[in-house]
Amino acid sequence: MASKILFVGGTGYIGKFIVEASAKAGHPTFVLVRESTLSNPAKSDVIDNFKNLGVNFLIGDLFDHESLVKAIKQVDVVISTVGHAQLVEQDKIIAAIKEAGNVKRFFPSEFGNDVDRTNAVEPAKSAFATKASIRRAIEAEGIPYTYVSSNFFSGYFLPSLNQPGAAAPPRDKVVILGNGNLKAVFNKEDDIATYTIKAVDDPRALKKILYIRPPANTISFNDTCVLVGEEDWENP
Repeated sequence: MASKILFVGGTGYIGKFIVEASAKAGHPTFVLVRESTLSNPAKSDVIDNFKNLGVNFLIGDLFDHESLVKAIKQVDVVISTVGHAQLVEQDKIIAAIKEAGNVKRFFPSEFGNDVDRTNAVEPAKSAFATKASIRRAIEAEGIPYTYVSSNFFSGYFLPSLNQPGAAAPPRDKVVILGNGNLKAVFNKEDDIATYTIKAVDDPRALKKILYIRPPANTISFNDTCVLVGEEDWENP
């Protein structure tokens, strides 16, 4: 039987993709939400899609321990997809999982670089340190886990060619850091979601890091510019 999955932060950027993948894969899928989220116009499309997929909404809050424990007791697996500002608050999920005592797997909010094997400068350095501290807390409490290292979101970074603040590919010039040859892994959000859900009941992923890095998805800054096509650059 497919595991019952609870999402904390499920209406966020990457969360909505993984929630959808969970429901489509046949997992009884639960999303912890505030009452205000269900009536928030900015979230209406996401909420309506979840309803159409048969997702179950559990009213609660990351900062409400009782509601968090109550929600966790109804599932087998907890997946956190909270955003940057709430990464440090995942200690509250850890405490609730420990009290509930029934969770067979926890996926903390990572979905980026492997924070134990990455050197970074600020502001990424602080975010990686927070994620690493959450890993250590999970391990110290003996909670079964899977960490997902999916690297960069293609739908977030590639449309603007990695140009900060740009909403579309620049037509006249791009700013390339360094020599542009350093490679990174870019994955479609749908694919990240699919492989995350496949790992839920896979014993090979227990207490392991799931790396999502297809060779063809490993490209450099210069490669992203070439992929736009010479004709587009010459005829803006």
